[in-house]
Amino acid sequence: MIFDIMTLFPELVDHVLGESIIGRAQKSGAIEVSSYNIRDYSKDKHRRVDDTPYGGGKGMLMMAPPIYDCYKDICDKHEELSHSRRVIYMSPSGAVLNQKTAERLSGYDHIIILCGHYEGVDRRIIDEIVDEEISIGDFVLTGGEIPACILVDSVARLVDGVLSDPECYEKESISSGLLEYPQYTRPFDFHGVTVPDILISGHHENIDKWRLEKAIETTKKNRPDMYEEYERRQRVEKKKK
Repeated sequence: MIFDIMTLFPELVDHVLGESIIGRAQKSGAIEVSSYNIRDYSKDKHRRVDDTPYGGGKGMLMMAPPIYDCYKDICDKHEELSHSRRVIYMSPSGAVLNQKTAERLSGYDHIIILCGHYEGVDRRIIDEIVDEEISIGDFVLTGGEIPACILVDSVARLVDGVLSDPECYEKESISSGLLEYPQYTRPFDFHGVTVPDILISGHHENIDKWRLEKAIETTKKNRPDMYEEYERRQRVEKKKK
C-alpha cells in the first residue's frame, strides 16, 4: 500500500512516520510512505504557496496551482493505481476519523493526503481532486501534518505484513467494539498493588471471561456511547439466534 502526503513540512511527517512499527513496515516493504513538499511545485521565485483570501479576512490561504501540480506529479508516478486511489484532505470540516473509516481506507492501494496550513486551502482544489475530508476531532490545529500521520498509522497497521498477526488488531480496543481490558506485567507487586489472581490462575476460560467483564465495565464508564452500540449489537445477535 502506498501513502503519498502533500505538505509544507515533509520533515515533520518523515520523522513521525519513520519510527516504530510504521517505520519498520516501510523498511520491510509492507507499505510505502512518501512526502512531497508543495513548495517545490510553486512557480514563484520565492516558492510562495499562499495568498490573501478574496473577500478579506485574517490569515493566508494556500493556492490551488502548486497543490494541483504536486497532485498531478504523484498521480503520474503511480498511474497504475488510479483504479484504487483515494485522495483525502485533513480538515476540521471533515467527518471524524474512526476505526471503521480506517478499515475502509485500508482496502485501497494508494492514498494521497493533502495537509492544509494557515487558514486552509483554496476551495477549488478540494472540489477538483479531493474524494473526502477527514478530521481527527472537534478542535483546530496549526496544520494537517499531525492528523495525516495519525491517519496513516491507523490505516497502515491494518495492512498485511505491518503487524505480526491480524489478531493484534482484530481483538484490540475499539476494533472489538469495546475498550480494552486492564493489562499487567512484571513485577507482580508494584507499590503494594498486586496483579489480579485470575490472571495467574492458568484458567484461560475464566481469564477470557474476566477480561470481557472488565472491557464492558471500562467501556460503560468511559464511553457510554460505545457501550450503547455494543449492547444494541448484542441484542441483534441474540434475535438472530
